[in-house]
Amino acid sequence: MSSPSSGKRRMDTDVVKLIESKHEVNITGGLNEFTVKFYGPKGTAYEGGVWRVRVDLPEKYPFKSPSIGFVNRIFHPNIDEASGTVCLDVINQAWSALYDLVNIFESFLPQLLTYPNPTDPLNGDAATLFLHKPDEFKRKCREYVEKFASEEALRKMGAEPVEEKKAGEDDSDSSISDFTDDETQGMEL
Repeated sequence: MSSPSSGKRRMDTDVVKLIESKHEVNITGGLNEFTVKFYGPKGTAYEGGVWRVRVDLPEKYPFKSPSIGFVNRIFHPNIDEASGTVCLDVINQAWSALYDLVNIFESFLPQLLTYPNPTDPLNGDAATLFLHKPDEFKRKCREYVEKFASEEALRKMGAEPVEEKKAGEDDSDSSISDFTDDETQGMEL
């Protein structure tokens, strides 16, 4: 009984847990490559923003950290504007097999957007504004949200392969949750 490795089982389990926790997951290349729809945390300059976050799980996951990056642009001291690469200790150096994908989207990324670390920047302009001109930093974040991180901006990205895949899967995502709701309502009748 050595067909799927324990790492592969854990990978599958974590992706399913992420989907079950109401995150919109769009598989792009097997269960180890996908994007997740991520919403800016309330009470921050990113509130109202919607990003596609690319996740690539390495073969040695969960012992090796996932590679994550923002697909659409975001203005943040610890996120490279061009590549979307995220500089976050808990994902890069301090990753532990005790963490899972839900931690990334419900804890690590919301904390990063709420509490940027300007002393370890990937975007020097954002770090400088954050430290020295906080109002201008917030204004620029809001500007990026409106320009690159709205539902409309995501729809305009439709030409990208990730979005093409999403269009076909969108119905299945909603039908899964609708099915569950309908099933529950059917039982009540």
